[in-house]
Amino acid sequence: MKSKEASNTTYSKKQTTEILNDFKLACMSRQMSLLGRKEVLTGKAKFGIFGDGKELPQLVLAKFFKKGDFRSGYYRDQTLMMAIGELTVEQFFAQLYANPSLEEDPHSGGRQMNAHFATRLINEDGSWKDQTATKNTSADLSPTAGQMPRLLGLAQASKVYRENELLKDWNEFSDNGNEIAWGTIGDASTSEGLFWETVNAAGVLQVPMVLSVWDDGYGISVAKKYQTTKESISKVLRGFKRTKSEPGFEIFTVKAWDYEELLTTYHDAQTVAREEHVPVLIHVEDVTQPQGHSTSGSHERYKNEERLEWEVEHCCINKFKNWIQNEGIAGSKKLQSIEDEAKKEVKEAQKRAWQTFQEPIKQQKEELLALFDSLLQTYGDQNRLTEIQTQLKRKNSPLRKDVISSARRALFALRGKESQAMSDLKNWLESLNEENNEFFNSNLYSETPKSPVHVEEVPPQYDEEAKKVDGRMVLRDNFDTLFEKNPNTIVFGEDVGTLGGVNLGLEGLQEKYGKLRVSDTGIREATILGQGMGMALRGLRPIAEIQYLDYLLYCFQGLSDDVATIRYRTVGGQAYPLIVRTRGHRLEGIWHSGSPMGVLVNGLRGVHVCVPRNLTDAAGFYNTLLQGDDPALVIEPLNAYRLKEKLPQNLGEFTVPLGIPKIIREGTDITVVSYGSTCNIIESVLPDLEDAGISVELIDVRTLLPFDRNNMIVESLKKTNRILFVDEDVPGGGTGFMMQQVIDGQGGYRYLDSEAKCLSAKDHRPAYASDGDYFSKPAAEDIIEAIYEIMHEANPAMYPSIR
Repeated sequence: MKSKEASNTTYSKKQTTEILNDFKLACMSRQMSLLGRKEVLTGKAKFGIFGDGKELPQLVLAKFFKKGDFRSGYYRDQTLMMAIGELTVEQFFAQLYANPSLEEDPHSGGRQMNAHFATRLINEDGSWKDQTATKNTSADLSPTAGQMPRLLGLAQASKVYRENELLKDWNEFSDNGNEIAWGTIGDASTSEGLFWETVNAAGVLQVPMVLSVWDDGYGISVAKKYQTTKESISKVLRGFKRTKSEPGFEIFTVKAWDYEELLTTYHDAQTVAREEHVPVLIHVEDVTQPQGHSTSGSHERYKNEERLEWEVEHCCINKFKNWIQNEGIAGSKKLQSIEDEAKKEVKEAQKRAWQTFQEPIKQQKEELLALFDSLLQTYGDQNRLTEIQTQLKRKNSPLRKDVISSARRALFALRGKESQAMSDLKNWLESLNEENNEFFNSNLYSETPKSPVHVEEVPPQYDEEAKKVDGRMVLRDNFDTLFEKNPNTIVFGEDVGTLGGVNLGLEGLQEKYGKLRVSDTGIREATILGQGMGMALRGLRPIAEIQYLDYLLYCFQGLSDDVATIRYRTVGGQAYPLIVRTRGHRLEGIWHSGSPMGVLVNGLRGVHVCVPRNLTDAAGFYNTLLQGDDPALVIEPLNAYRLKEKLPQNLGEFTVPLGIPKIIREGTDITVVSYGSTCNIIESVLPDLEDAGISVELIDVRTLLPFDRNNMIVESLKKTNRILFVDEDVPGGGTGFMMQQVIDGQGGYRYLDSEAKCLSAKDHRPAYASDGDYFSKPAAEDIIEAIYEIMHEANPAMYPSIR
């Protein structure tokens, strides 16, 4: 392009203003990255990862990001967030410093590292805010490509709102499904399986998703030639491109520094996605990374001089600046003044953020030093206390832990002493502990009135002539009632639709409610979960079916990293009221008899884990959970679908409470604690034990998370003084968890007259067929002998040895 004088520009005043505002925003974002790195390297912050080099395509994307739209991106998107009005410079630095105040860091309250963003979508009472009134971002997470499955669900929600006539009035979530789900991902992360699974599913479902791939040529230090076939994700994906006769993707390629072409590309992309509900991929090439991957290293270590020179030359801001001058929009002096102003504003905002972060801590520091002075006046010279006080005084930029640590060490140093000064210190510390508990330990689960733990138990009701049916029919009829009552409830998974589930628990429901609400999916567990996450975040009540518990490992990363942490990492700002339905425990073989409860309870804190022993209880859990606002995993017992159960009269209404065990049989000699299919085996052997003079109190925990909220099990232990934990997980798994909860957590060790025991499956996976089951998992005889052995040890005369 030929250079034009600024006075001869063909752009209108409005266009000129917009372009120069874009330039300033890009400069501000770049300064934030540069200054952010300095703050880390000088010790004020722990770690920094920034979006420098991606400013221009992101501010162009923002022009087409409308209210109601959702972003599912990653930690390079600071410019986009600023451009849509969802991030200020002070908020950016507040998060960098880990400021726990939601007023300063509304995205994560200091819980996430910098550049992890989230819109606050939930009111204090647990209700949803009007999502169509804001530009929304789902909560970021660090695992590469972890944002992809959720992106699919966010986009699918628009499809559901457009096509489900029963949801036309749900205006706080959608405007007739016109919302786009905007995804962003780094080019190297497209090597992850989650990317490919999501792209394939989006092409099948035809959802309004626009996915930008920022291609800067590297995955940290690993060059693109080692990451992507043909070194181009857009070339590799050409087979996904739609034709006149076959649906698929629209695929665009564009340079990160080409302002005009970026405008055209994003305009066309959003039009086809928003209007036609067609997924779009935009491969943004020639992206640079001026400071390398993060503050953990320097890109000079792996980029040669030629590459470094290329990055300077192709810097999108430098290219933008040259274009502005060549188009006669502004001259060099004007642009320099904008850069200077941007740098000044960023620096001032950074200083304010640091001051705001430090002020309350320094105040606490002074309060504690005053308390130390009072202690020294009370007790005279105390060498250890004086040393603690001196160390605290030397900290010019203290952290909360420095203050609390000093107080706790002082209490230890002065242990055994009592005075008003000591009481003042203890009360002060207790108050700060409460504050810090709220800052750092709250909102793992819902703390709103809508929490499912507040749902009261409603027992199933039966007619006098209630018929017994296959357990799967109790589920089916209950789901039917739920779908009739709740138009925003949907279920999807492998074989869910046409077949009605592999065990027919949804038989006939697709025919009645349609393919949109009862739908089949491909064999792709990670994105089945992703559909649930995204749709749950947008006001729907999805039930995502994972066909067997053994298959849960395919989506466990998303469950553990995203679903389980969503409320915690946003300090209650977002939630996935999602139900994951699956089936497990004993049946046949290595991959259809899974019961890895230890894996689940240790990896899914933040998710309710329900382990019903029959399908009536399973149905009750669904009724409970759909009234709440937390995610949950319901594990139906695999061997129960053909067992007979009474059909309740109050379908869709009876509930099973979370964290409240049920005493199946009262007894006086020993407490036996279990759940799921194993409970039924234990119950079956109780007559044999009674014949041997052993009175067993059998307790079904019903949920592992939460676990026995009212300490029912320890109350039983007070009576029996003996306890056995039984399940079909590996040793130390579910039984180890339950033992810790009761013996340690509830203080059950105080009431033991005999050693607490566990009975579980073998260390290996269960072998195939009936013999494999018998010799792999606790059988009736194993349970009888384990209980009898405890009683024999307590009273050998009454219970003589059987071996």
